[in-house]
Amino acid sequence: MKYPLVRELSREGIPVTVTCRVLEFSPQGYYKWLREPWSPRDYENAYLTNAAFDAHRDDPAFGYRFISDELEAAGLGVSEPGLASLFGATDLEQFREEEPLWQEARPAGPR
Repeated sequence: MKYPLVRELSREGIPVTVTCRVLEFSPQGYYKWLREPWSPRDYENAYLTNAAFDAHRDDPAFGYRFISDELEAAGLGVSEPGLASLFGATDLEQFREEEPLWQEARPAGPR
């Protein structure tokens, strides 16, 4: 996101309007973000993430499909792809997609 950069540059004395013009977006968007840096979607994603981590803590052997079912049973509607994308940058092995075996590195040379 570019808005934190605009805030840092404005603290260093660079006008917001100049930074926004260079980064090619409107200052109105920056000021709106400044008033409310977290969107309702960000809060929803954080709530779903916490609920999914709690479900994962209860049964660490299961992956995102099981956790998606657990969240749906709890009344939190989230799709499996949506849940998998929430955990794309986590350290939970169950949420990572394993590479298919056919993509493993093979030694060079004739077969």
